[in-house]
Amino acid sequence: MLPVVALVGRPNVGKSTLFNVLTRTRDALVADLPGVTRDRHYGICRLAERHFVVVDTGGLADSEEGLAGLTARQVELAIGEADVVLFVVDARDGLLPTDQAILARLRRAAKPVLLAVNKVDGLDETVATADFATLGFASALPLAASHGRGVLPLLEAIDPLLPAYEPEPASDADTSGVRVAIVGRPNVGKSTLVNRLIGEDRVVVSDIAGTTRDSIRVPMERDGRRYTLIDTAGVRRRARIEDAVEKFSVIKTLQSIEAANVVIMLLDANEGVTEQDAGLVGHVLDAGRALVVAVNKWDGLKTYDREQCRNSLVRRLDFVAWAQQVTISALHGSGIGELMKAVNRAYASANRSFTSSELTRALEAAYTAYQPPLVRGHAPKLKYAHPGGSNPPNIVIHGSRTKHLAEAYRRYLENFFRKRYKLVGTPVRLTFAESDNPYAGKKNVLTEGQQKRRQRMIRNAKRGKR
Repeated sequence: MLPVVALVGRPNVGKSTLFNVLTRTRDALVADLPGVTRDRHYGICRLAERHFVVVDTGGLADSEEGLAGLTARQVELAIGEADVVLFVVDARDGLLPTDQAILARLRRAAKPVLLAVNKVDGLDETVATADFATLGFASALPLAASHGRGVLPLLEAIDPLLPAYEPEPASDADTSGVRVAIVGRPNVGKSTLVNRLIGEDRVVVSDIAGTTRDSIRVPMERDGRRYTLIDTAGVRRRARIEDAVEKFSVIKTLQSIEAANVVIMLLDANEGVTEQDAGLVGHVLDAGRALVVAVNKWDGLKTYDREQCRNSLVRRLDFVAWAQQVTISALHGSGIGELMKAVNRAYASANRSFTSSELTRALEAAYTAYQPPLVRGHAPKLKYAHPGGSNPPNIVIHGSRTKHLAEAYRRYLENFFRKRYKLVGTPVRLTFAESDNPYAGKKNVLTEGQQKRRQRMIRNAKRGKR
């Protein structure tokens, strides 16, 4: 296991910016507003010779009520698992009582602590760091995280504090397992589901809509299989998105859909399928990702309400009828086992491998059972098929007049392949390739004998006319 370095400090001191610099990513959401980060965010720093895990945390505030208290709990967990704590302060604000309270908490944890004075760009570094001399650190590390200044001395200071470990051999294999993104509208229970699946309070859960702002990746192992759960921010209608942070949260959610192998679309059983839910499913379909529809809060519904919810699912999600629907209760844990089985089935279907021979045989069977409608008096010919990729499965079909195939016949072929190979929970893409005419542009050259016979036929035709 790699050693862990936790970034701790007040809100808006630049912890997420520093996290992105150390991990050389843009994984952490950054905005010039306090309280953007609420959950623990993990990444790996490979800038130094000895790699380590970086943990971005939410800002610790004076009050620990409501979301602030839940965020503080996440920070405490990050401190507990850290080998080194990087205490980040703001050079422009100077030393505040909140900084002293945070330091007292860190010292009670008995972990090695380094002081990083951020936002020194444009200031005298000596004067900026002198304000924090009363904290008792032998030295302060000046930083300008937004510009990448001071990172090298910071890494040199962290290295001797890291515990010894045996680095694992480099491997090109993806050890993240099945990437599962959980998406939905605000307050449908996405974070509750993540915590239920992993069995701990990994992400902040609150009744307040919009608690999760960033996309949080959580590794998990279940029944001997590895997964990476991606908890995403709730997506509302565009007209209701007001601040810039929420706009970036939506972008992060859409990026998480692209990065996932399987997407769990989480719905609120009390509200059925809303227009926003159907639109979000459309994004999943456009990305070509495997899909499982999970209806949460099912245990609290009466019989009539359940029937209304089922009708809403059939009516609003008929365009993804191939997606398996599972009813669950993230709070109480019912239906979780069936949900993970549906995820595994969808992943297996999305990554199913085919051979050209079996696809061609299936195409011939489909063509024999139901031939396409005539196009200008001619029937389109479908000759052979071969695989064009996976996740989602892409089948390339070669033939003539394929550009004029009716949309209904294309859907027939898609459903035929889906039923024949029992593909569940994944879209199937068909790509049609028009076969070239091998004689196009070529002129038949007559032999000498053929030319003589042709001339003789022409002379005989002229004599007949006379």
